[in-house]
Amino acid sequence: MTIIDNNPLFTLTERIEIAADPAAVYDVVSDLARSGEWSPECRGGTWSGAPGAVGSVFRGENYRAEDVVGWAPLVRGTWYTEAEVVEADGARTFRWAMLTHTGATQSSVWGFRVEPAGSGSVLHHEFEMSQATEGIHEIVRDLDEAARARFVTEWGAKLVSDVRQTLARIKRVVEDEVEAARPALGEAVAR
Repeated sequence: MTIIDNNPLFTLTERIEIAADPAAVYDVVSDLARSGEWSPECRGGTWSGAPGAVGSVFRGENYRAEDVVGWAPLVRGTWYTEAEVVEADGARTFRWAMLTHTGATQSSVWGFRVEPAGSGSVLHHEFEMSQATEGIHEIVRDLDEAARARFVTEWGAKLVSDVRQTLARIKRVVEDEVEAARPALGEAVAR
């Protein structure tokens, strides 16, 4: 058994408090076409099917710089992925599973979970890769076990960093939108 056979291979959950109600947070995070506003890799994309609905497929445009786990044989520059929405309850949980190049569902699932907290929300960003995807298998195909272990360690650290950056950016986007939607002080006094 190699490190790539670990189950799960990657799993993480990070959270952040956001000064906005859960519905406002959910509306933003379930709109994957906007992910270019917060994701370190995804620049946005297009939907096949109703945006954000279970069964709909999102085709994401992604970009990876040369220095990201720079020694590993990763796709660099622009590349595309497809993911199918697997859970969308419209208020609390939004999850999507990555698809293979032939459209099969992989055990690589990303998601957001929103909970009320006082006058705002807590947003959880979650990821689990139960089994290595076809992309991971391609990356490690020609690596020895020591290099595979190094890749899993460095890729895991990159995922944590990306998720934390994503949450901080989503917080800024949502709170800025809430602030922009508030009536100006002069308007509130005039009412």
